[in-house]
Amino acid sequence: MAEATLTVVGGETEAETLCGLLRANGIECFHRQTDYAAGATDGGAFWAGPTEVVVHEDDLEAALKLLPTN
Repeated sequence: MAEATLTVVGGETEAETLCGLLRANGIECFHRQTDYAAGATDGGAFWAGPTEVVVHEDDLEAALKLLPTN
């Protein structure tokens, strides 16, 4: 099944919180660090930073409705 990026958030904690909301509403998801910050470190471990939340393409519309609005 094809995947789609729902949104990009500031870090893993925010991504995990959003995935919890999605899963509670029956939407499968996962998150992964984007390559947006590639090269931003000196080669050391880089565990913080932009993280994309990914859903199945078929669930994208429903997932977008659950995104918090600010």
